[in-house]
Amino acid sequence: AAFGTCLEAEQEGGRGVIAKMMVQNGTLRVGDVIVCGAAYGRVKAMYDTLRPRVRVDEAGPSTPVNLVGLDVPPEAGEAFYVLDDIAQAREIAEQRQHRSRTEGLSGFTPKVSFEEFQRRLQEGRLGQPDERVTLNLIIRADVRGSIEAIQKELQKLEHPEVQVRVLQASVGGVTTGDVTLASASEAIIVGFNVIPDEAARTLSEERGVEIRRYDIIYKVTDDIKAMLEGKLKPEERVVELGRAIVKQVFQISRVGTVAGCYVVQGAIERGCRIRVNRDGRTIGDYPLDTLRRVRDDVKEVTRGLECGIKLSSFDDIKQDDVLEAYKIEEVARTL
Repeated sequence: AAFGTCLEAEQEGGRGVIAKMMVQNGTLRVGDVIVCGAAYGRVKAMYDTLRPRVRVDEAGPSTPVNLVGLDVPPEAGEAFYVLDDIAQAREIAEQRQHRSRTEGLSGFTPKVSFEEFQRRLQEGRLGQPDERVTLNLIIRADVRGSIEAIQKELQKLEHPEVQVRVLQASVGGVTTGDVTLASASEAIIVGFNVIPDEAARTLSEERGVEIRRYDIIYKVTDDIKAMLEGKLKPEERVVELGRAIVKQVFQISRVGTVAGCYVVQGAIERGCRIRVNRDGRTIGDYPLDTLRRVRDDVKEVTRGLECGIKLSSFDDIKQDDVLEAYKIEEVARTL
């Protein structure tokens, strides 16, 4: 059965509830019975989100649609599920409505981007009765264990004025589907030991979606915890410099392994750090030891040029490895 996430919903005169849904698994079809938070109903019609007048009969994974058929607008970020029986869906929705009234949690939760989230903290606009800020996250990781560890740590974060909501968590590199979901729901993508593919990288730049990459779990949770508490310390900001493809590998006596590379983006600079990516996964992060152009030591090598790269304490470099050069700058964080 299909399931996914509600990105936004509203009541429109003459049409009823219009909910923008992102299908994450399975296929959602017209006629399906769904429950989403405290809302339920039978899907009467679905429309293409990019062409709002074009009706569609079904939607597969990573496909956003505008859906008609729910009784009330669900909250953004709520998960939806397909059920077999409308009575079962009604019962689940009514139970959730009762629980929501009992706990006093009903109401719209505004979503913001990372920058807007920080700006509201700076202006002291958090914690007002009519506004609780949600930080939406999409998590991509190398293995299921990493996801479980991150989610376990995130569950420990509590704050009376803000909340973290994980819209999606899955294994593998960042895809265009993740970027589409993040763009529609103003979410930040957290990548743990994975990289975005080229299509996802391009789309994220076009839509202004932030992809934050980590290789240590506590750095993920510490970063988010510090922001929620409004006690951010000066941060280390990663500045991406360039990318190179390993074309040949040379074993040189008294030197070690040297990678013959072709720079495909930006520049490789002396003193930078290098992420080594193989088969779509980050396998290591090392300081750049030497950078040569022909036989000369150089300060940088730019796009379109070849160079020799030796990494510190790493000799297992392979042909077709993707090397990402970056440097770390300290930036004062003020909230």
